[in-house]
Amino acid sequence: MDCTTPGATGQEIQTSETVEAAPVRARRVFYIPGYDPIHPRRYRELYRKESAAQAEISNYQVSLKPQPPVPTGSGLRPYGWQVSAEIDGQEVRTEFSVLVWSDIVRDSMDTSIAGTYLQLIRTAWIYITSGALGRLMRLRKGPVIAALYPVGMLMVQALLALLLLWACVVGWAASLALLSDQMPWVFQLTGWGIGAVAALALLRWFKKQDGKFFAYYLMHDYAYSAASRGENPKDLEARIAGFKREISAALQAGDIDELLVVGHSSGAHVGVSVLADLIREGLPDTCPEIGFLTLGQVVPMVSFLPHASRLRGDLRYLSQREEIAWIDVSAPGDGCAFALCDPVAVSGVAPADKRWPLVFSAAFTQTLSPARWAELRWRFFRLHFQYLCAFDRPGDYDYFRITAGAQTLRQRYQARKASASRIDVPVSKYTSVKPQ
Repeated sequence: MDCTTPGATGQEIQTSETVEAAPVRARRVFYIPGYDPIHPRRYRELYRKESAAQAEISNYQVSLKPQPPVPTGSGLRPYGWQVSAEIDGQEVRTEFSVLVWSDIVRDSMDTSIAGTYLQLIRTAWIYITSGALGRLMRLRKGPVIAALYPVGMLMVQALLALLLLWACVVGWAASLALLSDQMPWVFQLTGWGIGAVAALALLRWFKKQDGKFFAYYLMHDYAYSAASRGENPKDLEARIAGFKREISAALQAGDIDELLVVGHSSGAHVGVSVLADLIREGLPDTCPEIGFLTLGQVVPMVSFLPHASRLRGDLRYLSQREEIAWIDVSAPGDGCAFALCDPVAVSGVAPADKRWPLVFSAAFTQTLSPARWAELRWRFFRLHFQYLCAFDRPGDYDYFRITAGAQTLRQRYQARKASASRIDVPVSKYTSVKPQ
């Protein structure tokens, strides 16, 4: 298959291919997680559980088996698994690989309590003084509230610690007063020491319980990109180069019909840079169809920052390319994503010949039954992963048909129109791009 397949406008994919084209028999999927410190086996088990649920609902068959690491030109193949599926009467073999950067995430989260509060101050200062926060608020309120949540929660935790300190000091002083009116000042200072120990213990308890509160996790997430004002840290830039090599090797292998890159949450903007670099480097004369699926993206949190010229340039470049089909799926019910915000357009870098992405909604309120929606609607972080899960009233978005079915991403959505309620106007204050 030639790598210069006709592309799309921003409204509807314009292509000479039809759904009757040769079905996909073999596919390679590269999944790029968001800012997540968890081992990639989590994604395998999620796929195993949710694909089985969707297969039962939609009446198809999906099975998984482990993919052992094997030597490749750039080291060990990323963590992965193999999928065998029979969907709509077609048998398809898919090999999944997780492009891991969880070690970088864990390192960035290895910060003390005091260091986290310093991050809070610095991150808030950067987003406010750069004007990025004000511009982001013109988009969706949900992800802005999610960004402000860790600030508020950490401030509440600090306030409770101060109240505990004050209570200990007052209580100790009252106890001393009952014993004598002339207690040495050293004994009076002891109350401050007791209060300080109690306050620190409370703060440590909050940090230990962050799996329930997510305050430290989200603070580290936003601080990671804000620290460099949108410029990729060196370790992430090196990892992007490694991801590009892995994908390039898969293209060179020539034994697949489609190569699909899936970027979830923060993994979406990582995927943008990976694919932009891959195409700039040059694709094989003959290669499989290339699809790019972004899910629950938070691109504006980075692209709106002043030094994000590399990302803005990659967004602009990728939006023009014929070699790929780029589909962006989100849902207004996901309060952690910039739902239906065209990441190229709102970043202010849309060229006149913009093709991508095609932006549409997963429509949680329609594709989840009322009972399931009622169960999930206030579980914000779980909803942010719904794109990777089963829908009990599936529409035209089905993660498992996309990743294990017989149609390419381009074929599947060739007649799909963009959601009318998408936001596709320039909003970012900063629109500079890195020279190509």
